[in-house]
Amino acid sequence: MAGEDRIKYLADAVRYHRELYYNHAAPEISDAEFDALWDELKSLDPENHVLHQVGPEPLPGTVKVEHLFPMRSLDKGTADGDIIHFVTQSTFGGKRYLAQPKLDGSALSLEYVAGNLHRAATRGSGERGEDVTLNAKLVANVPSRLSQAIDCHVRGEVVMPLSVFEEKYKDVSPNPRNLCSGALRQKHGDGKADASDLVFWAYDVKFPNQAPNAVYDSELLSWLQGVGIEPATWDVFESETPQKEMITHTEKWSKLRPDYAFEIDGIVFKLDNLEQRENLGMTAHHPRWALAWKFPSQEATSVLLDVDWQTGRTGAVTPVARIAPQMVGGVTVENVTLHNVGEVDRLGIKIGDKVKITRRGDVIPKIIENLGKASVADLKNRFHADGTAFSGSLTHEEIPVPKQCPACSRDLEMEGAFLRCIALECDARTARALTYWCRTLEMDGIGEKLIEALLDSSLVSTIADLYSLTHSQITSLERMGDKSAYNVLDELAKTRTLNLAKFLHALGIERIGPEVATAISQHFASLQKLLKWADEGEIEELTAVDGIGEKVSTIFRDGIVKRRALIDELSQIIEVTDEAESASGLFDGMSFCITGSLSRPRKEIALAIKNAGGKVVGSVSGNLDVLVAGEKAGSKLAKAESLEVKVWSEEKLYSQISEPKKGPKTLFEF
Repeated sequence: MAGEDRIKYLADAVRYHRELYYNHAAPEISDAEFDALWDELKSLDPENHVLHQVGPEPLPGTVKVEHLFPMRSLDKGTADGDIIHFVTQSTFGGKRYLAQPKLDGSALSLEYVAGNLHRAATRGSGERGEDVTLNAKLVANVPSRLSQAIDCHVRGEVVMPLSVFEEKYKDVSPNPRNLCSGALRQKHGDGKADASDLVFWAYDVKFPNQAPNAVYDSELLSWLQGVGIEPATWDVFESETPQKEMITHTEKWSKLRPDYAFEIDGIVFKLDNLEQRENLGMTAHHPRWALAWKFPSQEATSVLLDVDWQTGRTGAVTPVARIAPQMVGGVTVENVTLHNVGEVDRLGIKIGDKVKITRRGDVIPKIIENLGKASVADLKNRFHADGTAFSGSLTHEEIPVPKQCPACSRDLEMEGAFLRCIALECDARTARALTYWCRTLEMDGIGEKLIEALLDSSLVSTIADLYSLTHSQITSLERMGDKSAYNVLDELAKTRTLNLAKFLHALGIERIGPEVATAISQHFASLQKLLKWADEGEIEELTAVDGIGEKVSTIFRDGIVKRRALIDELSQIIEVTDEAESASGLFDGMSFCITGSLSRPRKEIALAIKNAGGKVVGSVSGNLDVLVAGEKAGSKLAKAESLEVKVWSEEKLYSQISEPKKGPKTLFEF
């Protein structure tokens, strides 16, 4: 497969499966499969914007919450060598580490103000989550008041005891994790599980103002216990060779796992010293001082019975395998995503073949090996998840590869190892494009079900058609009353004026996330200039923009060209405002580093610096021009002072460039 095609596929796959995991609690692949997709994308295109996102934005119809302290993903490992590398290389030979079981539930942030529970939010995108305070208050051990009147943000995992799952819910869900997410996000007590059946275990706490005196993270966990919040059990390793004790620890928990009270899928190791963490800092995706070590995969065998084909938002047509039911790691699985035609060819797989599958405590396993033709005996003594006996016949045949799109019946094209429907008007692509547009613009109340109903009733066929909807048309749909219809029209009305960056992002062009859209819009300033470049300009003009390479430039222009008719139609309906001119270039040629506790998110501050022509780096050196330091700046401040680097407060920075302009200058003001 061509590298570019593979990157496109991997980026789509990571984005798609992350959406299912975080926003729908309905993953289609295992953690192991997702990690493999992630790792491959990282190896092929380490700067791909998909890698710098934790999850998608929360679904429309919910209250959005900005995380004051972003909820980051962790770097992952599966072998002893990963632990050794983490200790010796990632953390430069640290001596003291904290370990907690990696609970398999739903991440939750509890915000306490003066010791009182103010708000609870899901992880969401990592930057923004969903307000679930009412349901979180029902969780058995979430206190409404701490024993100390302090401001803090407590992070942890909501899980369901396996005994409760077996007693009450095993017939309604394949695993407790899905129930946890659903119970937190239900709106009217209509979920499959009660929030009162959940338990919260903390693993981290952040302080926006005054923090307790602590050298180690383990001290903060003890502090949490003291104020009324129970952390997940923890152990501390301190020695000249802590990796040895950590490896032994994973072996211990591998034995404990089957009998543990909650589902766990690994161990989280963290450098215990808080100052050392600050010094190590972050990558764009994860902190350098933590590692999520996951249990080895579990394997079993099954039989490939059939293959279905599905069309995604980008037009990629992917095969979904149906297999004879097989219990793997306590879960009965019957579906496997085969990814693409190239994967089918690589495995040399046919319908009626016996296959080896692997699972890491998730829902759907991965086929890792073709074991040849199956026999009738391979189908015996199998049961569906509901306990009913499986009955099926065995056939041996090639996997039929479609020539027409399963959604619109148009001819498909091969791109490397991918089948693709290139018709933008394809029903499947249209549905996903409409959903993406509404979700990106945060149109509350316009979700997948409504969009499906609008398409089925032929009321819309393009994004532009949304803006022609009438009250009577909307109320003609099932379960859409007067109030709901007016809400839909109000949400549409709010998006009749968009800045250029937001407009470009919402079009759903591959690899054009909010940051790239912002950079492009600041370069061209207006939609008119951008379209002129798409018609007549050179790719090199866009590659000159910091952070945008030739691949992204080409993909973006192709995306604009393919959507030109839609853009022209939308521009007659929507006012696409010009991007404000970039700052005066006050910081041209200057480098900045940001550290300490600040009033604004670091990404927002970084964007303000970049808008003024500056460059943001992650470390302090003699070549640094300015260190922007907040409270508790730590060792970076000391190093900057020793090197006689200028140190500015947050207030000093903004006094230099004036208060950031409203509008597209930062991602948080879209």
